[in-house]
Amino acid sequence: MQGRPALTRSLAAAFALLWLVLASTPAAAQWQWRGKDGRMNVSDRPPPSDVADKDIIKRPATEPRRVAAAPAAGAASAPAAPAAPAKAASAPMTALERDVQAKKRAAAQEQAAKTKAEEERAAAERATNCASARSYLATLDSGMRIARVNDKGEREVLDDTARNAEAKRARDAVASNCR
Repeated sequence: MQGRPALTRSLAAAFALLWLVLASTPAAAQWQWRGKDGRMNVSDRPPPSDVADKDIIKRPATEPRRVAAAPAAGAASAPAAPAAPAKAASAPMTALERDVQAKKRAAAQEQAAKTKAEEERAAAERATNCASARSYLATLDSGMRIARVNDKGEREVLDDTARNAEAKRARDAVASNCR
């Protein structure tokens, strides 16, 4: 019967040790940060996104540093911000970081699509202007009589001076739109 109390003590000591280890794990996964009001906050969840990285005093060992927030939508015309520093290869990305990265990629793709659409629209407009300018220049160079309506609503025929001025303006339009 002497073996039984020793076994009971060993099991009790092992159980107590196991309980201490399990009880200390949640305490290690605590966030600590200083709020805007200067008060110390402790939680098992990350601090709100408006808390600056310098105000985070302690983070769980499994959580890497937070990534800076994406620029506001109104800042789309501003030059792109430099890339965030590379993370250590051993630190896994958190769900928040993956979400921020996905939003950044989506915003960049949307901006690229808008830029491409604007470039295509401008190219189509230049092509239309080019065709119109070339057609008008060909009409001017043909020697046909050309009339236009003046400010008073009267019809006037272009003389040589006015024809040369219009031809120069049409050549400038061809040069600027037909690239």
